Amino acid sequence: MDNRNFTLLTDFYEITMMQGYFKNNANEPVVFDMFYRQNPDDGGYAVCAGLAQVIDYIKSLHFDYDDIDYLRGLNVFEEDFLDYLASFHFTGDIYAIPEGTVVFPMEPLVKVVAPVMEAQLIETALLNLINHQSLIATKASRVCYAARGGAVMEFGLRRAQGPDAGTFGARAAVIGGCIGTSNVICAKDYGIPPLGTHAHSWIMSFGDELTAFRKYAELYPQNTTLLVDTYDTLHSGVPHAIQVFSELREKNKMPENYGIRLDSGDLAYLSKKARKMLDDAGFQEAAICASSDLDEYLIDSLLSQGARIDSWGVGTNLITSRTTPAFGGVYKLAAVEGTDGTMTPKIKLSENPVKITNPGNKTVYRIYDRETGKIRADYITLAEETFDEEKDLLLFDPVATWKKTRLAGGSYKMKEILIPIFQNGQCVYETPDVMEIQAYCKEQMDTLWEESRRLVNPQAVYVDLSDRLYEMKRNLLDNFKY
Repeated sequence: MDNRNFTLLTDFYEITMMQGYFKNNANEPVVFDMFYRQNPDDGGYAVCAGLAQVIDYIKSLHFDYDDIDYLRGLNVFEEDFLDYLASFHFTGDIYAIPEGTVVFPMEPLVKVVAPVMEAQLIETALLNLINHQSLIATKASRVCYAARGGAVMEFGLRRAQGPDAGTFGARAAVIGGCIGTSNVICAKDYGIPPLGTHAHSWIMSFGDELTAFRKYAELYPQNTTLLVDTYDTLHSGVPHAIQVFSELREKNKMPENYGIRLDSGDLAYLSKKARKMLDDAGFQEAAICASSDLDEYLIDSLLSQGARIDSWGVGTNLITSRTTPAFGGVYKLAAVEGTDGTMTPKIKLSENPVKITNPGNKTVYRIYDRETGKIRADYITLAEETFDEEKDLLLFDPVATWKKTRLAGGSYKMKEILIPIFQNGQCVYETPDVMEIQAYCKEQMDTLWEESRRLVNPQAVYVDLSDRLYEMKRNLLDNFKY
C-alpha cells in the first residue's frame, strides 16, 4: 500500500459506470452503505477491521499518467472523461464503525456520502479491504475465545493467499486477539510483537537432537522454547529438553521464559504426558506450546479433553479462515440527492427477504444494558433521529415484527457507533495503533453476552430498525412501481 497507486484496484464496470454518469451529467451526491448479511462460521458476531487501509487508499486516490494512458488504450473511454479522471480526487464524507468493534449483520460498517462517481469508484477496494480483514479478525477472536485465556500466536504467513493477505491478515489477527505474529514485516510495520521458536530443520541440521537444543538455548537464553517432536516426542524430545533445562538450572542460567512446543501427534495425550514429565523434573513453570493445523473447534476439543497446553501457534486455518473463506460484505445505494437538495431513499428488492436493503441516510446506535454494560441490541435509524434514554424504547424484529422487546426508560444507554472518518474529502480521524485497537476489541468482547460468543449455535444479537426507518422501508415496498 505504501509503494503503489491502488486507484485501479477496482472492477472495470466501476469506471465504465463513472463514464456513464459523466456523459449524462449525473454526479449528484448519493449515500452508499457497506454491510454484510451473515456472520462468519455461523457465529454470533463479527469484528470489523481494515479501516486504516481504507483511509490510506482514500488519501492517495488519484489517476497517474500511466493509468490514464492505459485506459485510453482500451478504446472505451472518451477524452473528456479521461481529462476528468486526470484531476480526480475524493471530496465526499465517509463514516465508519471503528476497527475492533463487534458488529452484526445488516448494519452499515461504512457509509459513503459523496458524488456518485466518487462513491462508485471506491466500492471494490473498500469491500476488498474491509471484507478480508474483518474475516480474519473475526476468526482470530473465535480462536482466542476457544483458547480460554491461553495465548494465541499468528503463524500463517507461509499459507496465506499472497504477501498482502499474509500481512494484512496478521494485522487483523492481532486486532482479534492474537498476542503477536511470525510475520516480521507485519510486526515491523504495525508495532506488533514478532514471535516464533525454531523449525524441525534446526534439529535435523545438527548431529543429534540434544546438541541442537543446547545450541538454541545458548543463543536465546531469555526465551528458550524447544520443538520436541522431530524424532520421538516422549522418548527423545521431552527428555532432551528436560536435560537442557537441568543443565541451565545447574549453571544458574534458567531462562526467563522457557518450555516446549508440540507440532504433531495427539496433542491432548502428548501434552498431558509431557506436563507430568516436566513437573516431575521440577520444571512446573515450563510452558507447553502447541501448533499443527489448529482452529477454534480443535482447540476447544483439546481443552475439553484436559490438554495441558499453555499457548497456541495457529496458522493455516486462521490466516485463510478455512471454514468460512469469504466475509460477504456488500455495498449498496441507499439514497440519492434530489433536485431540491433532499435525499431520496432508494431500496433494492429481491425475492430473498435478506437481500432487500434498508433505504435512506442512516446511522447505527448500540444499545447497552445500563446495569451490566452488555449489548441489548443495535438500532439502525435515520441519521437525523434523536432519542431520550429516559423514555421507554420499543424494539421489534424488522422481519418477524411480532417479536418485540420494551426497554424501560433509564434501563439502557445508547451510543452512536458510526462515526466521521472523512469530511469534504479530508480525513478527520486518527487511527490508533494495532495494539490499542486490540485492547479496544477486548473491551468490546466484554460487552457480548456469553451466549452470543459460544462457537456453536450462538444467541443472535438483534439488529432492529427505528419506527421511522421501518415505515420508510415499508412505504417504498408498498408503493414500488416498475
